[in-house]
Amino acid sequence: MNRRQFFKSSLVIGGSLVGVGAGAILLTEDVNRLDLKISTALKRLELLANKNLVPTGEWDIYKIFMHCAQSVEYSMSKFPEHKSYFFKKTAGTLAFSIFESKGKMIHGLSEPIPGSPLIKSSLDTKAALNHLKKSLIDFENYQGKLAPHFAYGELTKNEYEIAHVMHLYNHFEEIQS
Repeated sequence: MNRRQFFKSSLVIGGSLVGVGAGAILLTEDVNRLDLKISTALKRLELLANKNLVPTGEWDIYKIFMHCAQSVEYSMSKFPEHKSYFFKKTAGTLAFSIFESKGKMIHGLSEPIPGSPLIKSSLDTKAALNHLKKSLIDFENYQGKLAPHFAYGELTKNEYEIAHVMHLYNHFEEIQS
Protein backbone atom coordinates (compact mmCIF):
# COMPACT_ATOMS: atom_id res chain seq x y z
CA MET A 1 0.00 0.00 0.00
CA ASN A 2 1.45 3.37 -0.94
CA ARG A 3 1.32 6.47 1.28
CA ARG A 4 -1.65 8.00 -0.51
CA GLN A 5 -3.77 4.84 -0.11
CA PHE A 6 -2.71 4.53 3.53
CA PHE A 7 -3.64 8.17 4.18
CA LYS A 8 -7.06 7.75 2.53
CA SER A 9 -7.76 4.54 4.48
CA SER A 10 -6.70 6.22 7.72
CA LEU A 11 -9.02 9.14 7.05
CA VAL A 12 -11.98 6.86 6.37
CA ILE A 13 -11.42 4.75 9.50
CA GLY A 14 -10.59 7.77 11.66
CA GLY A 15 -13.59 9.68 10.36
CA SER A 16 -15.87 6.75 11.10
CA LEU A 17 -14.63 6.46 14.67
CA VAL A 18 -14.96 10.21 15.20
CA GLY A 19 -18.50 10.00 13.81
CA VAL A 20 -19.39 7.28 16.30
CA GLY A 21 -17.88 9.36 19.11
CA ALA A 22 -19.64 12.54 18.00
CA GLY A 23 -22.94 10.69 17.80
CA ALA A 24 -22.45 9.55 21.36
CA ILE A 25 -22.17 13.14 22.52
CA LEU A 26 -25.78 13.54 21.41
CA LEU A 27 -26.76 10.99 24.05
CA THR A 28 -27.01 13.63 26.75
CA GLU A 29 -29.71 12.05 28.90
CA ASP A 30 -27.89 10.03 31.53
CA VAL A 31 -29.61 7.05 33.10
CA ASN A 32 -29.40 6.05 36.74
CA ARG A 33 -27.12 2.98 36.89
CA LEU A 34 -29.66 1.19 39.11
CA ASP A 35 -32.10 1.37 36.20
CA LEU A 36 -29.75 -0.82 34.14
CA LYS A 37 -30.52 -3.95 36.14
CA ILE A 38 -32.70 -6.82 35.02
CA SER A 39 -34.72 -6.52 38.22
CA THR A 40 -35.63 -2.93 37.29
CA ALA A 41 -36.43 -3.92 33.70
CA LEU A 42 -38.72 -6.70 34.95
CA LYS A 43 -40.59 -4.19 37.14
CA ARG A 44 -41.03 -1.89 34.14
CA LEU A 45 -42.28 -4.80 32.03
CA GLU A 46 -44.74 -5.73 34.78
CA LEU A 47 -46.15 -2.19 34.65
CA LEU A 48 -46.79 -2.67 30.92
CA ALA A 49 -48.66 -5.96 31.38
CA ASN A 50 -52.14 -4.45 31.75
CA LYS A 51 -51.74 -1.42 29.54
CA ASN A 52 -52.86 -0.87 25.99
CA LEU A 53 -49.49 -0.68 24.23
CA VAL A 54 -49.23 1.12 20.92
CA PRO A 55 -46.18 0.80 18.67
CA THR A 56 -44.88 4.01 17.11
CA GLY A 57 -42.25 2.43 14.84
CA GLU A 58 -42.14 -0.21 12.13
CA TRP A 59 -42.52 -3.20 14.46
CA ASP A 60 -45.57 -4.26 16.43
CA ILE A 61 -45.32 -4.91 20.18
CA TYR A 62 -45.12 -8.69 19.75
CA LYS A 63 -42.14 -8.38 17.43
CA ILE A 64 -40.35 -5.90 19.75
CA PHE A 65 -40.70 -8.19 22.78
CA MET A 66 -39.69 -11.32 20.86
CA HIS A 67 -36.67 -9.55 19.33
CA CYS A 68 -35.47 -8.45 22.78
CA ALA A 69 -36.00 -11.97 24.16
CA GLN A 70 -34.11 -13.41 21.19
CA SER A 71 -31.10 -11.23 21.99
CA VAL A 72 -31.09 -12.34 25.63
CA GLU A 73 -31.38 -16.00 24.62
CA TYR A 74 -28.55 -15.74 22.08
CA SER A 75 -26.24 -14.39 24.80
CA MET A 76 -26.67 -17.72 26.59
CA SER A 77 -26.33 -19.88 23.48
CA LYS A 78 -24.89 -18.39 20.28
CA PHE A 79 -25.62 -15.50 17.94
CA PRO A 80 -26.26 -16.84 14.41
CA GLU A 81 -23.95 -14.36 12.64
CA HIS A 82 -21.15 -12.06 13.75
CA LYS A 83 -19.52 -8.88 12.58
CA SER A 84 -15.86 -9.29 11.70
CA TYR A 85 -13.22 -9.70 14.40
CA PHE A 86 -11.81 -6.30 13.37
CA PHE A 87 -15.22 -4.64 13.73
CA LYS A 88 -15.82 -6.15 17.17
CA LYS A 89 -12.36 -5.08 18.38
CA THR A 90 -12.74 -1.51 17.09
CA ALA A 91 -16.16 0.00 16.36
CA GLY A 92 -18.10 -2.62 18.35
CA THR A 93 -16.00 -2.21 21.47
CA LEU A 94 -16.07 1.58 21.14
CA ALA A 95 -19.85 1.65 20.63
CA PHE A 96 -20.52 -0.52 23.69
CA SER A 97 -18.12 1.56 25.77
CA ILE A 98 -19.92 4.77 24.79
CA PHE A 99 -23.38 3.28 25.35
CA GLU A 100 -22.35 1.88 28.73
CA SER A 101 -20.80 5.17 29.87
CA LYS A 102 -23.99 7.07 28.98
CA GLY A 103 -26.32 4.33 30.18
CA LYS A 104 -28.21 4.48 26.91
CA MET A 105 -28.08 2.70 23.58
CA ILE A 106 -29.22 3.78 20.16
CA HIS A 107 -29.54 1.38 17.27
CA GLY A 108 -31.78 0.66 14.30
CA LEU A 109 -35.03 -0.31 15.99
CA SER A 110 -36.32 -2.28 13.01
CA GLU A 111 -33.12 -4.20 12.34
CA PRO A 112 -33.26 -7.90 13.18
CA ILE A 113 -30.34 -9.65 14.81
CA PRO A 114 -28.11 -10.73 11.90
CA GLY A 115 -28.91 -14.27 10.79
CA SER A 116 -31.86 -14.67 13.16
CA PRO A 117 -35.11 -16.22 11.97
CA LEU A 118 -37.83 -13.80 10.91
CA ILE A 119 -40.23 -12.97 13.74
CA LYS A 120 -43.86 -13.04 12.69
CA SER A 121 -45.88 -9.96 13.53
CA SER A 122 -49.19 -9.42 15.29
CA LEU A 123 -49.35 -12.51 17.45
CA ASP A 124 -50.15 -12.72 21.18
CA THR A 125 -48.50 -9.71 22.83
CA LYS A 126 -49.05 -11.03 26.36
CA ALA A 127 -47.30 -14.30 25.43
CA ALA A 128 -44.39 -12.31 23.96
CA LEU A 129 -44.16 -10.20 27.13
CA ASN A 130 -44.08 -13.36 29.26
CA HIS A 131 -41.46 -14.87 26.96
CA LEU A 132 -39.29 -11.76 27.34
CA LYS A 133 -39.65 -11.78 31.12
CA LYS A 134 -38.72 -15.48 31.24
CA SER A 135 -35.64 -14.90 29.08
CA LEU A 136 -34.48 -12.12 31.43
CA ILE A 137 -35.05 -14.30 34.51
CA ASP A 138 -33.23 -17.20 32.81
CA PHE A 139 -30.32 -14.86 32.06
CA GLU A 140 -30.25 -13.62 35.64
CA ASN A 141 -29.99 -17.22 36.88
CA TYR A 142 -27.60 -18.39 34.14
CA GLN A 143 -24.24 -19.69 35.38
CA GLY A 144 -22.71 -20.98 32.12
CA LYS A 145 -20.31 -19.43 29.64
CA LEU A 146 -21.77 -16.49 27.76
CA ALA A 147 -21.61 -16.32 23.98
CA PRO A 148 -19.72 -13.44 22.36
CA HIS A 149 -22.03 -10.64 21.23
CA PHE A 150 -22.34 -10.40 17.45
CA ALA A 151 -21.12 -6.77 17.41
CA TYR A 152 -19.51 -6.09 20.81
CA GLY A 153 -17.56 -9.34 21.18
CA GLU A 154 -16.81 -10.82 24.60
CA LEU A 155 -18.87 -9.31 27.42
CA THR A 156 -18.97 -10.12 31.13
CA LYS A 157 -22.28 -11.09 32.68
CA ASN A 158 -22.58 -7.60 34.19
CA GLU A 159 -21.83 -5.98 30.81
CA TYR A 160 -24.39 -8.22 29.12
CA GLU A 161 -26.98 -7.30 31.75
CA ILE A 162 -26.39 -3.63 31.00
CA ALA A 163 -26.48 -4.28 27.24
CA HIS A 164 -29.75 -6.23 27.45
CA VAL A 165 -31.46 -3.58 29.57
CA MET A 166 -30.20 -0.70 27.40
CA HIS A 167 -31.42 -2.62 24.33
CA LEU A 168 -34.86 -3.10 25.88
CA TYR A 169 -35.10 0.55 26.96
CA ASN A 170 -34.09 1.68 23.48
CA HIS A 171 -37.02 -0.34 22.08
CA PHE A 172 -39.34 1.17 24.74
CA GLU A 173 -38.86 4.46 22.86
CA GLU A 174 -41.22 3.08 20.19
CA ILE A 175 -43.93 1.96 22.60
CA GLN A 176 -46.67 4.23 23.94
CA SER A 177 -48.89 3.15 26.79
